Amino acid sequence: MTEPVRPAPDPIGDVVPGQPPVPITVWQLPAPSPAATLSLPLAQRLVANYTHRHDLVLDLTIGPQLARATMSAHRRTHQLHPDHLDAREDRWEPAALAVAPWPADERPPQWLSTCAAWLAPGGCLVLVLATGEVTIHPRLVTAARTAGLTYLQHIIAAHQLRTGGTRLTIDGRHLRVHSDIVVLARPRLTDLEVASG
Repeated sequence: MTEPVRPAPDPIGDVVPGQPPVPITVWQLPAPSPAATLSLPLAQRLVANYTHRHDLVLDLTIGPQLARATMSAHRRTHQLHPDHLDAREDRWEPAALAVAPWPADERPPQWLSTCAAWLAPGGCLVLVLATGEVTIHPRLVTAARTAGLTYLQHIIAAHQLRTGGTRLTIDGRHLRVHSDIVVLARPRLTDLEVASG
C-alpha cells in the first residue's frame, strides 16, 4: 500500500521555477551569534521550506532560534541534545524536519542512522557544518547513504556579502563569510520502490 504524498511546502526566498519550485542554493542571511548553531532568519527559512503547518520539528541545535522559528510558524518542536538521541521516547511521532550541527570532528556514522529513525518517510535532516574543509561533503554523503538517507541539497548561507567593502580577513585570518548546510532526506516507501523496481 502506498502512502499519500503531500505537496512540497511553498518555498520562501528566491526560487527556481518548477513543479514544485526549488529554493536556490545561496541564501543571503545574517551570521549566527558565536554561541548559536544558526541565525533566526536561517531557522525561519528552513522551517518554511521543509515543513507544513503542525509538523513536528526535532531541534538538536544550540540556541533558541529554531524553537522560536518553529513556534511562530505553527509547527511543533521537540528539543534534544545531539548526544542524547538514543534516549528516544516512543511516544514522540516521527519528525518532518530535524536540524543539527555537524562539528568539525564529525560524528560517529551510527549517529546519522539514529537521526534517520527519528524522521518520517520524506522527512529531512538538515546539518549545519562547522567546518570549511572541502572533503567533508563526500564523506558526509557516503555516511548518510549508509544510514538510509539520500542527499537532497547543499545550501550556502552567505553572510553580509551585500555590504560594499566587506573585509574578508582580520589580522591575516579569513573571516567566516558563509555557513554550509547539507539537506538529507529519508526516502518515502514509494521512492524506495521506484529505485528498486
